[in-house]
Amino acid sequence: MLNKKRNLRLMAGIFIIGIVCMFEYAELSYEDVLRLVTFARKRPANDKSRSCTTCVTGWMNDMWFTKRFQPSVRPLLSKRNCMLSENTYKWWQRLQYVTRRANYTKVVKELFQIIPGKDHYLDGGSDRCRVCSVLGNSGNLLGSHYGDQIDSGDCVIRMNKAPTKGYERDVGTRTTHHIFYPESAVNVSNDTNVVLFPFKTLDLEWLMSALTNGTIKRTRENVPARINADKDKVMVLSPAFMRYVHTSWLQNKGVYPSTGFLALIFSLHICDKVNVYGFGANRNRVWHHYFEPPPKNFRLNVPHSVSNEYSVILELSKRKKIQLFTGI
Repeated sequence: MLNKKRNLRLMAGIFIIGIVCMFEYAELSYEDVLRLVTFARKRPANDKSRSCTTCVTGWMNDMWFTKRFQPSVRPLLSKRNCMLSENTYKWWQRLQYVTRRANYTKVVKELFQIIPGKDHYLDGGSDRCRVCSVLGNSGNLLGSHYGDQIDSGDCVIRMNKAPTKGYERDVGTRTTHHIFYPESAVNVSNDTNVVLFPFKTLDLEWLMSALTNGTIKRTRENVPARINADKDKVMVLSPAFMRYVHTSWLQNKGVYPSTGFLALIFSLHICDKVNVYGFGANRNRVWHHYFEPPPKNFRLNVPHSVSNEYSVILELSKRKKIQLFTGI
């Protein structure tokens, strides 16, 4: 019994020394260390109950990752977290200016009368190993023959247009989550989860309209008046999460994150193992969608910091937080 107590004291002493060293030499804040301790308790180091040999949250010794990844930030809007801070609201309202203005609080209240307002993906822990396939739409998917591998994920996350018909061998056929914003919306099957990425309050109004009476047919451009989707499977990305991605992961570079980069960080928060496909240029260094011919004169003129986003993706791959498949 005495030996057991002595060992416990010794382990506690080593732990405290380690914490002091992290403060002193790794330039960690109190919040950083708190996140380390919290996640250590959630996912024991010796846990072998599931098949994930490498998990997103296996990052106890990775200071680069802990500086960026904030597990307390909830990715999706719910009735409990839909109120935004003043700074977040102002940042979000500047992303895409439209003349039509609406009361955000009123719109969200009406929205959760149409779609579920519950919290999603609170099932994380040592007994879960959710493997996700996250698909961008890069032309480097053509000829890759990744289809079966993509479809083997527990979750298959596609975004924007992302057609599968005619491209099955390279991009697969399954879709569990389809991400879009109004200007890139498509119809989905009733067994597919929809995740709307809203860049303005009007996007939330459009979602309500598209699921009900179809009165909104234009935002910044013409949009589908209605979409085919199961209302009970519709979710909305939180503007607070979008701002967190912009500040914590991209250090405020670019006007706002791209849909693809938001989707990737979203997957880090809801998945335990993340396989990434269809990001970056093709082998000829041309950026284009797999379902469109390569442009003759390509100019990258977008509000996103594409080079910075891709450098973060490469760093995540290097640190084994994701597995990146670069196609051909």
